Amino acid sequence: MSQTVDRALSILPLLAQGPANLEQVSQRLGVHKSTALRLLRTLHEHGIVYRQQDQRYRLGARLFALAQEAIENLDVREIAHPHLVRLNEKTGHTVHLAVYEENEVLYIDKVESRYPVRMYSRIGKPVAITVAAVAKLLLADLPERERREVAESLDYPAYTARSTPNAAAFLAELAKVREQGWATDLGGHEESINCIGAPVRGADGRAIAAMSVSAPSVVVTADELLTLLPLVRRTAEAISADYSGKPR
Repeated sequence: MSQTVDRALSILPLLAQGPANLEQVSQRLGVHKSTALRLLRTLHEHGIVYRQQDQRYRLGARLFALAQEAIENLDVREIAHPHLVRLNEKTGHTVHLAVYEENEVLYIDKVESRYPVRMYSRIGKPVAITVAAVAKLLLADLPERERREVAESLDYPAYTARSTPNAAAFLAELAKVREQGWATDLGGHEESINCIGAPVRGADGRAIAAMSVSAPSVVVTADELLTLLPLVRRTAEAISADYSGKPR
């Protein structure tokens, strides 16, 4: 990276902390005021920084517009898919990716198990929201008031003896998931299917998707599946880093 570009980029974290004057910028960069002024003028011309009436500089609206546009054009499925494939290759089990949209949790990607016994889940199909690991992860990330409103609006079908029975139990489960950062569905939807999952987070730390690994108990027991939790969480963290553009 050229020295000029490096210096220009170094200005942005400084201004992210609040407005700064020319002297503060030059001191931060370790350059003469004339050099700092030249860099600031260039950034100002492109709308990346803005000069206030008090002659201090702050981050410009153009920078926020570019960031928002970049976020809106990100496709979490496209970013996540190679990671899901690698996880499937390592474990052999079914891998899902899901998002929360319009009061439903929907599968947006799936990599099939290598084993003969497979799940009937389909891309675009809503999940069993009161029991699915991916649903717990996404709803647990909602603000408390919204979380409670959603929980109290749901029906609680008794899919199995392990299904979530009511809103109070669901809210308690979501609080646990929120604290520990991962979720399970151990026979809550189908007696013979177990699932573990982890959240995919954006740059602001909010869950923008959730991923999971599922397997029938005839292939692996629940305890055996839980040993994969560190790998599942690392995969979710890798997807989050790629989505947010963070170095790994």
